[in-house]
Amino acid sequence: MEKWFKPKDKTGWKKGQKPKTRRRHLLEATDKRKSMHDRYVEAGRKAWALANVTKDPATERKARADARYFFQKAGKGGDRK
Repeated sequence: MEKWFKPKDKTGWKKGQKPKTRRRHLLEATDKRKSMHDRYVEAGRKAWALANVTKDPATERKARADARYFFQKAGKGGDRK
């Protein structure tokens, strides 16, 4: 099967990891030159993109939870569905 979603960079995110580890990997994959607010938003968008393209319900649930976490940290709320 051909994969059409090609992320720009590898994060090391795996659904079997603890939430703290998954979120650390996402944050480490962001641009270090940006402010923490912008890095939180970038990490949230990476997780949200993963949740939107996956067909695995567990991956989608965990990626959305990580995205909400980063959006809340950035002050953008976490009430997305």
